[in-house]
Amino acid sequence: MRKTAAEIETVAEMRACIDAVDAKLMALLAERWSYTERAAELKHREGLAAAAPSRVAAVLENVSGRAEAAGLPGAMVAGMWKIMIDEIIAREERVLGKEGTDG
Repeated sequence: MRKTAAEIETVAEMRACIDAVDAKLMALLAERWSYTERAAELKHREGLAAAAPSRVAAVLENVSGRAEAAGLPGAMVAGMWKIMIDEIIAREERVLGKEGTDG
């Protein structure tokens, strides 16, 4: 059974737990990335632009709210997501160009 943060007794044990969480996060980020790769294909087919400012705003608002509900700083999490989204949009624009609609 996994220990809670309060139950951890040593820095080494704490670091091992953080590393385990990081591995799980990487798996989830890889899954998310795969969806964004498919999104570029679908956007191309549907004539949508890589950048959808209204969608970006909605995602950032959503993750900020979820972060705060989980006891995390919403602005920090939204900032992390913004970096990820900017990279995804840049990748999509290299494939799709900057044409299309904000779907």
